[in-house]
Amino acid sequence: MLPFFFYGPVEIMIWVVALVIALAAQAGVSGAYKKYKQVSSSRGLTGAEVARKMVQGLGVEVVMNNGGELSDHFDPRKKTIRLSPDVYNGTNVAAIGIAAHEAGHALQYDQGYAPIKLRNGILPIAQIGSMAAIPLVFLGLFLGGDYGNVTWLIDLGIALFIGVLAFQLITLPVEFNASRRAIAALDHNVYLTPEESAGAKKVLRTAAMTYVAAVAVSALQLLRLILISRRRR
Repeated sequence: MLPFFFYGPVEIMIWVVALVIALAAQAGVSGAYKKYKQVSSSRGLTGAEVARKMVQGLGVEVVMNNGGELSDHFDPRKKTIRLSPDVYNGTNVAAIGIAAHEAGHALQYDQGYAPIKLRNGILPIAQIGSMAAIPLVFLGLFLGGDYGNVTWLIDLGIALFIGVLAFQLITLPVEFNASRRAIAALDHNVYLTPEESAGAKKVLRTAAMTYVAAVAVSALQLLRLILISRRRR
């Protein structure tokens, strides 16, 4: 994040809007998770059991990780679904929905889902951009006028940040598709009743909105960087 002495009123307003969007999305997913964590599934299956049933025969391992709440993810390199303790052992609607979502990612890799291949292709650029974009812009703004023409640093930083935004945009269909696969599996195999499945959908829907919010926040951040760079040149 750039120091506030680089910001004008418009840039500060954009920063505030982005902050509100991020906080609202996080509050939404936390609220849905806590609500449906209290709703037990009638079949009594744990999140780990549901995930294993969904990926049976794919050579995918389901393990419990040591991360905190909502640290669940699929590791494609090791073909491993890593679930947080509450999700791994949980027999509630939220745990089963989240576990099924991560199994949905495993199914994407197994079936060669195109968007996830595209996302993985630009992942290195996004990783570099997430670490270097803002520092490069800051350095270009800080050195501008004293060390010759260094606007290329600003342009490079903005270009890298565009790569981060592109990665987040491609992530949207990947996450929505994983949730659709999860819900289809839960309904088809009757892991949850229709009422319970509706609750799982709400959990996954609010979780997906955090990715939408991330895109919105990054788009606003990009706009802010462009405005700051134009004002300081």
